[in-house]
Amino acid sequence: MTHRLGLIILIMALLMSFIAEAGTVIVRKSSQPFDAFAVRDELQQQHEWQELLRQQQQLSILQSLPLTCIAVKRAFLYFNCGQHHYRPYQYQDQQLFIEIDPTQEH
Repeated sequence: MTHRLGLIILIMALLMSFIAEAGTVIVRKSSQPFDAFAVRDELQQQHEWQELLRQQQQLSILQSLPLTCIAVKRAFLYFNCGQHHYRPYQYQDQQLFIEIDPTQEH
């Protein structure tokens, strides 16, 4: 009997852990107003915000280049610094170098 009780407790614990992992579930009464388009728009805004943060994290800006960089002139001027490539930009009377993908013409 004790073995069976222990097995039942184990099964219940496993079931509870699966339920806890399901995430948030919201139940609404059909009489409550619900705007699916507003939810869609909010999710789109959250996605755009996350994408913007991801792009900013990938943006690499240098104030000066390493000495080993080589200037390359194609459709635009950029500097080859080993596996990294930088394009010069003027910003507030200062020259900065922003990391680019040289295969994409900017």
